[in-house]
Amino acid sequence: MRLTLLLAVLAAAAYGETWKFDNLQSIGGHTVKVMGNPKVIDTPKGKAIEFDGVDDAIFLEVHPLAGATTFTWEAIFRPDKGGKAEQRIFHLQENGSETRMLFETRLVGDQWYLDAFVRSDAGNQALMEKTKLHPLGEWYAIAAVYDGKELSSYVNGVLQMKAALKFAPQKPGRTSLGVRINLKDYFKGAFREARMTKKALKSSQLLKP
Repeated sequence: MRLTLLLAVLAAAAYGETWKFDNLQSIGGHTVKVMGNPKVIDTPKGKAIEFDGVDDAIFLEVHPLAGATTFTWEAIFRPDKGGKAEQRIFHLQENGSETRMLFETRLVGDQWYLDAFVRSDAGNQALMEKTKLHPLGEWYAIAAVYDGKELSSYVNGVLQMKAALKFAPQKPGRTSLGVRINLKDYFKGAFREARMTKKALKSSQLLKP
């Protein structure tokens, strides 16, 4: 029984991680460093962490997609009105380099569109489809999927954009939520959940808001 449990844990670690944003002490089993005053809030589907867009941020000393050759990176979040036009909302970065993955939002009036960016030693790609706008103040599931050849971005399971990408696995690193790791472009809104999977999922398998 213990061996079976251990194998299941190891398999889950190799497959990926799921993070629930329901406290400010530990996320996904990782210790959290908090800046500013992010708040744990209640939502119709569970707790979330809310950021003020000024100086709220969370940092974790882990890159959950380090070593992945293919991946699916997902988050359930709510972008709010009143934030900056450009916001870096979720950042994974390799230690000691500029190799990184970023979820960003671009605000246009009371709407937003997704910017998903990946940079590795083999190449980089930004996915921004400016015509696919979504209302602020609602919950969304966003995703970036790399299948070994193409990087695709999704909002609520609907393809936003895709492009060819040469990608090299990233080394261990760290994570920031609510701001870019270098403390630029804060996010105004909330996160409820994230999932990082070391394989390319189909659109039908992606998280729902």
